[in-house]
Amino acid sequence: MEAAAQPAGTKKIESTEKPLVPAVEQAAMVLICLANNSRPQMTLTRICREVGIHKSKGYNILKTLRRFGLVERDESSKTYSLGYGLLHLARRVLDHLDYRAVASPFLEDLATRTRSTALLGILSAAQVFVVAKHEGDQGIGLTIRVGHRFHFTAGAHGKALVAFLPPEEQRAVLARDKLFFYGPKTMPAQKMPALKKELAECRDRGFATDAGGLQPGVNAVSAPVFGPGNVVIGCLILIGTFPKNLMDRYGRATADAGSGISSRLGADLGLPFGSQS
Repeated sequence: MEAAAQPAGTKKIESTEKPLVPAVEQAAMVLICLANNSRPQMTLTRICREVGIHKSKGYNILKTLRRFGLVERDESSKTYSLGYGLLHLARRVLDHLDYRAVASPFLEDLATRTRSTALLGILSAAQVFVVAKHEGDQGIGLTIRVGHRFHFTAGAHGKALVAFLPPEEQRAVLARDKLFFYGPKTMPAQKMPALKKELAECRDRGFATDAGGLQPGVNAVSAPVFGPGNVVIGCLILIGTFPKNLMDRYGRATADAGSGISSRLGADLGLPFGSQS
């Protein structure tokens, strides 16, 4: 019998499917255990206890993973951590990511459920480029083509992006850009306190709103999209003629979809934003 007895208060990582290759599953569980640990290093005893395997089995798995650079061992503390070989594998995945392929199921689900248009915008300099979209069954058509450019700070997406910038970058943008969120007019200075409050609220709840600010009768909600290191790389935008009383509900749905896309793109939303982990 492979599994070690579980001490009280510990939680074994469970598998919901019968493994085809048990040793491969156990190796994967070891890597996930190391990744989920709050500290970078773990002892052999703790790894085996949390995964639920004997120390001899755990030692051999770790030794094999070390051979391929997937795990590192600190000889002084006799602890293990994730290895630099994982960076190469992760980079290969990220280098071949297709934003449209990653976002497509999230956009389709969001647009269909809200009968609105869902867009994925990628941030580049002072522009947000629409790289993927899905149009729901709208009562009134609203078409935005792939390749369309929005100004970085215009509308709901501007709030969603700026709210999640590092503090120093956010201050610089607030001081520099006078086209904030209120259409093509210069923002009055007296609106700045209200804007800062709105950005703080956006950071707390995960999405921003715009009720007809850019075009009368057209409402929008937007949530940030993060990449590796939890750096904001773009946003998810839901736009349509839906009523204002649905904006909070649609905003939460958009934030959930944005989190799903972010996770697929390599973000770890359990860490602070801009963590560069």
